[in-house]
Amino acid sequence: MNHSGWKTRRTRKLLGEPVEPSPAYVEAGYAFALGQAVYDRRAKLGLSQAELARRAGMTQPQISNIEGGDSLPTLPLLTRLAKALDASLTIDLDENGSAFVFHPRGGAGPDGVPPGETASAA
Repeated sequence: MNHSGWKTRRTRKLLGEPVEPSPAYVEAGYAFALGQAVYDRRAKLGLSQAELARRAGMTQPQISNIEGGDSLPTLPLLTRLAKALDASLTIDLDENGSAFVFHPRGGAGPDGVPPGETASAA
């Protein structure tokens, strides 16, 4: 078999050719975006992976796998994570990408700071 005609996704994009992502590629992107959102919220709260795992009824390695983009949790697990992170989760999936955003509960703004308060630099 001759592979000289193969082009990478990047090469095809640079040449202006249409590139259809594989389902596995799309799923990996979702997992990574969700993992980043979990990490960002956990870090904002100052929680360790072990503490988040305790709050969510999970193990630390499970949290690590989610944050590393190595797994896609089920909807019930996402619900437990949101509760453990004291947040609601907004998921936006479309053909151009995905967004997973944890919104703090209790009237806090998008930066996690309640209205009328100023965020301090750490």
